[in-house]
Amino acid sequence: MTNRNLSGLDRLIVNFDQSVRTVFGRPKVTGRPNPADGLPDMEMDERQRRAAAGYMRVNHTGEVCAQALYQGQALTARSAEVRKRMEGASAEENDHLDWCETRLRELESRTSLLNPVWYAGSFAIGALAGLVGDRWSLGFVAETEHQVVEHLDGHLQRLPESDARSRAILAQMREDEDRHARTAMEAGGTRLPVPVRRLMALTSKLMTRTTYYL
Repeated sequence: MTNRNLSGLDRLIVNFDQSVRTVFGRPKVTGRPNPADGLPDMEMDERQRRAAAGYMRVNHTGEVCAQALYQGQALTARSAEVRKRMEGASAEENDHLDWCETRLRELESRTSLLNPVWYAGSFAIGALAGLVGDRWSLGFVAETEHQVVEHLDGHLQRLPESDARSRAILAQMREDEDRHARTAMEAGGTRLPVPVRRLMALTSKLMTRTTYYL
């Protein structure tokens, strides 16, 4: 991301470019190595391979949603510091997108057909959170990342034991997401009300159940 000050129109153009890259193209990555590099791709039967692909497809869509949330929040953030934090976290989420998509190709599978829908909804939610105020926006990031960590913990338990490559990717993603949550709260995030957290969890379950197959 450039360091020069961007106008509102500039940010709209940048967000449009990022949106297209996130949903239809290859996102800009930070250059970090794929955590699966150097690990053997062990033999799995068809059932195990389909299960691994389903979980990685869900995680890829989760990263699409995370990108949309961060981009929406960065667009409407009131302070330059919060916008910078959103953009920094977004860059690491791009790495996750790339790693998940690479693993899906290795598993001879595809990304979710519903990604454009989930992206649009998440972007709108992120923009709304940014409009409410930076403290609530940061709290929204923290809660989102807390739920993602729980979600990744479940997938790490359910992935085939032999799928070391997928496990390595999810373990690094979990470390990054946990750090994003802590950073958001340390930056002044406000804990969200219980009804909001429950609604977020229900939405996450809907996304998970549909994306696993579609």
